[in-house]
Amino acid sequence: MNTEQVAQKVVELVRKQAWHEALDTLYAKDIVSVEARASEGESPEKRGIDQVRGKTDWWLENMQVHSFEANGPFVAHDRFVVQYDADCHRQDLNKRMLSEVGFAW
Repeated sequence: MNTEQVAQKVVELVRKQAWHEALDTLYAKDIVSVEARASEGESPEKRGIDQVRGKTDWWLENMQVHSFEANGPFVAHDRFVVQYDADCHRQDLNKRMLSEVGFAW
């Protein structure tokens, strides 16, 4: 698949909230995922598919998702960005909504 096709497939799977399918079919085994900030005591960086799968599993177990949108993708050469808006809340916090940008290269 070329970059445009991968980007389109990411958006398709995110819109379906098919997180594990995306991990299993599109992500490299040596993926590096970096968050803008991490929970206390955690590294913002996760290395390898198993750590990223663990992060995904934590999110699914701890977040109640009311809706999830993916805007884009916005592709340039061999990179792309997807803008995510989620109506969700973490079950142990009184905070709802998330907006972030994810990019791949």
